[in-house]
Amino acid sequence: MIDRATVDKILDAAQIVDVVSEFVTLRKSGMNYKGLCPFHDDRNPSFMVSPAKNICHCFVCGKGGTPAGFLMEHEQMTYPEALRWLAKKYNIEIVEKELTDEERAQQNERESLFIVNEWARDWFHDILKNDPDGQAIGKQYFRSRGIRDDIIEKFQLGYAPQKRDALATAAQRAGYKAEYLVKTGLCIENERGMYDRYSGRAIFPWLNVSGKVVAFGGRVLDSRTKGVAQKYVNSPDSEIYHKERELYGIYQAKKAIVKEDRVFMVEGYTDVIAMHQAGIENVVANSGTALTIHQIKLLRRFTQNITFLYDGDDAGIHAAMRGTNMILEEGMNLKVLLLPDGDDPDSFARKHSTEELKRYIETEQQDFISFMTKQTVEGVSDPVKRSEGISAIVQSISVIPNPILRSTYLSDLSMRLGMKEQTLLNTMNQFIRKNIEEKRKEKEREQAAERMENGEVRGENEQVRTLNSTSSPLSSLQDLHERPQVSAPAGMSPEHPQSARKQTSLSAQFSVLETLLIREVIRHGEEIIYNNIETNDGQAISLSVAQYIEFDMGQDNLLFSEPLYNQILAEATAHCGEQGFKAEQYFTNHPDIEVSRLATSLAVDRHQLGGRFMMQPSEGSLRQRVVHLMMDYRMELMSQRLKEIQTAIRQASNDMEHVMQLMKEYKETQELRDALAKRLGRDVVS
Repeated sequence: MIDRATVDKILDAAQIVDVVSEFVTLRKSGMNYKGLCPFHDDRNPSFMVSPAKNICHCFVCGKGGTPAGFLMEHEQMTYPEALRWLAKKYNIEIVEKELTDEERAQQNERESLFIVNEWARDWFHDILKNDPDGQAIGKQYFRSRGIRDDIIEKFQLGYAPQKRDALATAAQRAGYKAEYLVKTGLCIENERGMYDRYSGRAIFPWLNVSGKVVAFGGRVLDSRTKGVAQKYVNSPDSEIYHKERELYGIYQAKKAIVKEDRVFMVEGYTDVIAMHQAGIENVVANSGTALTIHQIKLLRRFTQNITFLYDGDDAGIHAAMRGTNMILEEGMNLKVLLLPDGDDPDSFARKHSTEELKRYIETEQQDFISFMTKQTVEGVSDPVKRSEGISAIVQSISVIPNPILRSTYLSDLSMRLGMKEQTLLNTMNQFIRKNIEEKRKEKEREQAAERMENGEVRGENEQVRTLNSTSSPLSSLQDLHERPQVSAPAGMSPEHPQSARKQTSLSAQFSVLETLLIREVIRHGEEIIYNNIETNDGQAISLSVAQYIEFDMGQDNLLFSEPLYNQILAEATAHCGEQGFKAEQYFTNHPDIEVSRLATSLAVDRHQLGGRFMMQPSEGSLRQRVVHLMMDYRMELMSQRLKEIQTAIRQASNDMEHVMQLMKEYKETQELRDALAKRLGRDVVS
């Protein structure tokens, strides 16, 4: 692990212009530099590099970041890998942090497993190339599948000798411990001794996104497939390999995925290899297992667009159907291409030229609406089955997070089916409500389990709010001069069913206000806006921007609707007391790429770039701006609550007791809203 001092030294030395210039041609533009964005097909220079802020940003696709963030995005590196790249560039010696005995033992074991796997990969590959049996059996198999030698090298394919303990013997002779051979899954140990898992099989090494060997797949050769129960044998789960988190071919495909802004999902090893050989490299496989949320999130790091490329048989159709909702729920754009009967991506790629294959994919892939309609509705005369098929499609549309895209797909489905759009919309809203309710219940179950684990202590501790990790007098603070003493309405209190902790349905204006508030935290989080405020117990304290926002929201247990914003506010508040802490520098250099990307986009002013981007003015003092934003935030919150109460009153018209309670709450909330509006100098029309 790189120690903090070395990380700081690397970040201080790294210059954004130096780093970006290795990948992008830049031209001077005033105080900044500009060039064609490397993350999308840019025809007019939209990529700005600011030496003063030490960040880069594309004003079209929004990508960029600090030197480390740029490398992570462009080269698909992890944060530690980016730091090591920068250290090498600037000749900085990496100093590793002293680990505890437990950490050292755990790290040593993980490293040992990686080392053993890398040795095994090289051993299998060497057997394939140089051993007589490897050449006669293993290499002949790959050649029979039409796989070229350069592709064999690219994927480091290998062969395991038929002798049952060949690898075990060679590994121990080379000094590798038997326990690591078993833990990696290379060998199996029982009462009869230790023997190789993959003997007599063609070997496909699994590389993770960083290029480390995490597992192997072994295929029994064609001459032995008859009567063999398992054609493929894969590594079992281990300390370094969890099959639900890995994708075959991701390391070889990641750069092509970013370049093409699309990934093709196939089923097996040879499908990936055949596509690469045909010139299509943005391909990965989940190798027969059901697609998981971890794999989808991994792919989403590189692209938002995915195409299922499966056989046209029942198994291929089923594989495409079962992953649809998870893909859509993660905000990815899904297309499906089923190959002609009797063909898989491997056989189809070998029958066609690269141009023919690309043209076929481009013309034949279809969006998921077309695919699901053809599979579940078209040609179905049974009203019940047809209804079930339509419901399944609407349910898939309902999980899409983008409301505009949801509406577009629903309109498309309405026209395809000749059904009223309102009918489909009502059904979709039922699914959305059901999904929200299920997620709420799941969250409550998780919170209940967490409280049980913590012996109910956590709930009490959450009521104690601190600044700078010390006991704070803020709980007794009654006045912040300009801060209006207006609490959230009862309907937005933590005890009320319409808690402010459930803000996903709030207005677009509310989202804008949240973004403006978090922008102030990123740009000015550490700056003091209240000096020497006297509390009830006679203490004098000061509040930074982050601390003020955190305290103001904390009075009513409010949270931002965007989890990333809550993370940023919490970290800013926690670090504000540290000497030399600068929020903008801290967050733009954050190891979490999502935090760094957001901070970069909010830290960058839209400097004039080619006449298309203008400066954003910053008016008023910092304190006035932040206080005003908080008042706007609460104003919008209460306005939203008033609308909810009005709806509840109409729905409860037959329950006069409940109506009276709601009217009382409405009056109280309206009075608070009007008082706040007066402070803001606004006229309110009831």
